Parts: sequence; C-alpha cells; structure tokens
Amino acid sequence: MDDSLAQLRSQICAHRERSRRQLLTLDDRLLRDIGITRAQAQREGRKSFWKHTT
Repeated sequence: MDDSLAQLRSQICAHRERSRRQLLTLDDRLLRDIGITRAQAQREGRKSFWKHTT
C-alpha cells in the first residue's frame, strides 16, 4: 500500500474512533439535538473503529 494511502486510512480510523468516543460523552439534550437516543449513541460509541456505520 502506498504511504499516503496508508496515512489517509490511519487518519480516517482515528477520526472515527474519536467521534465514537465523543458520542458517549454527550448529554441527553445534545443527543436529542442530533436526533439519536442514548441507546443508539452507546451502540455506536462502543463499535470498533474499523466497523462502518450502517
């Protein structure tokens, strides 16, 4: 794999992991604002970084 492609893949995975962890820190008001439930946030937040959102 080309170095720049490997770096891009790494950055995407790191961003996905950060975003999922941040979902776990949102309060109920913010979750309502983005249109997801606490259960949805927990399911998404606990996914492995390599799993895509469906």
